Amino acid sequence: MSLIDDIGIGVLPGDLVRVEERLERAVRAEDRFLGDVAGHLLAAGGKRLRPTLALCAGYAAAGDRKSASADVVTGAAAVELVHLGSLYHDDVIDEAETRRGVPSVNARWSNIVAILAGDYLLAQASSLAASLGAGVAALLAATIGELCRGQVLELQHLFDVTRSEESYLSSIEGKTASLMATASRIGAMVSNVSADTLDALTQFGHHLGMCFQVVDDVLDVTRTEAELGKPAGNDVHEGVYTLPVIYALARSEELRALLGRKLDWTQVARAADLIGTADVIDASMTVARTHATKATEALAGATGLDAEVCDRLRTLVDGLVKRSS
Repeated sequence: MSLIDDIGIGVLPGDLVRVEERLERAVRAEDRFLGDVAGHLLAAGGKRLRPTLALCAGYAAAGDRKSASADVVTGAAAVELVHLGSLYHDDVIDEAETRRGVPSVNARWSNIVAILAGDYLLAQASSLAASLGAGVAALLAATIGELCRGQVLELQHLFDVTRSEESYLSSIEGKTASLMATASRIGAMVSNVSADTLDALTQFGHHLGMCFQVVDDVLDVTRTEAELGKPAGNDVHEGVYTLPVIYALARSEELRALLGRKLDWTQVARAADLIGTADVIDASMTVARTHATKATEALAGATGLDAEVCDRLRTLVDGLVKRSS
């Protein structure tokens, strides 16, 4: 079962179909080629975690589990379009050849096409956000800025064996947690919740995003390409030294001597062996669990939310942590 299946909210699958339909409409273009390229990763599927957060925030805020409002569906589609656009750009930066088990846009067409198609997706996301009001549009614009900040910070530390844990955490706050926080916040904003509840759901999304990224970075050095849908150890190959790498560097002189430059895939496999030790993975997962706890505490501090939806969101948090086992 997927993370989304684990949530177990009866109306969620149907509302995700509505989000998918909204996404398909959004990526259409008069130019058929642009439409095909913009829809390439959309057709490949994905977790749809960010729209799920928006939908669940709407359910929780509404105090029931009826189908989401049209505004919540639109907001959910907007955040997913931002995510898709960022993936197009990320794959250019990483020179990735695959994404979600299919050729990346840059590999199938070109870097220029991938960049322009990513820009198109961000523009479509902005259009959807604007239809929900100035507040949502401003929030999404600020979030896109945070995505850029986090990515630029990461790029400043490529192949940097002295990268700090603080630098890593700041980067993932921007590149991952900001959009998950925004997904939750938009679902709540268009549902007209109180300021305290809005902040609680935003904090939930933020800490869920931090947990998600740490776990994802653990999986990059512990899972296979078939399981990941992209090359295992790709971050190490591209010089992105994530939390497990930072912890392993402090423990292994062999790893420190190996990293700091571009590796071939045989060397990446050796690095993954040095990184994926039990103590390194345990230390990394302690950070993930800390954010998981903070996410559930944020829900506990909110008032007026649907109790069963909050329980289902806690199940989602637990599922994220269990992905590493």
